[in-house]
Amino acid sequence: MESADSFDTLKKQLEDCTACPLRGDCQAPVGWFGSLESPLMIVGEGPGGVEDDYGCPLIGPSGQLLDKALWSVRITRDRVYTTNVIKCRPKGNRTPTVEEGAFCARRWLDQEIRLLQPKVILGLGSVALRYFRGPDARITRERGQWYTTTEGIPFLATFHPSYLLRLSGQAQIAAKWEVFHDLEAVKAKVEAAVPGYNWNSGAPVHLFELFRKRN
Repeated sequence: MESADSFDTLKKQLEDCTACPLRGDCQAPVGWFGSLESPLMIVGEGPGGVEDDYGCPLIGPSGQLLDKALWSVRITRDRVYTTNVIKCRPKGNRTPTVEEGAFCARRWLDQEIRLLQPKVILGLGSVALRYFRGPDARITRERGQWYTTTEGIPFLATFHPSYLLRLSGQAQIAAKWEVFHDLEAVKAKVEAAVPGYNWNSGAPVHLFELFRKRN
């Protein structure tokens, strides 16, 4: 496949992709959302049922929690760039395998990174962490630690919002605080590279007002 020279070209190529079996179990691939000028790229796992329905990454319950977490450090989704390792929803919303993640990300995510040229990448959960750090990486062990990608970009992984939703009580409170501090660290790292970046548009973005359910 020829490398895309723009996000418009990449979007068209993604829409036409039938390169792996995951395409047969979803409505259509789910691309990215946010500012193409963003110095921060946020990489999730893959589409769930709501994302597959609406064609937007992280728009379901996990995405709504992500928006609240971002707003806690005064970031809105329209001012950053969000995407996933996997572009097609795995059947039954199962977790993608390491092999599936690598196959899809090398085809699409790597091109997104090349086109966006982010200053910092934030990985959400183990699927993103393992793509950037290797199959033996563990989110409970490596969350909050800084690494450098093969492209020379600072990378930090934090808990995926879906993990927070599965917790309760003090465990959930503690994990949410860890995510909050990780977001503060990521924001500070970006601001060191891009002083004065405009992180928010005044109020949280309501994605369901921007996207309609796909038929």
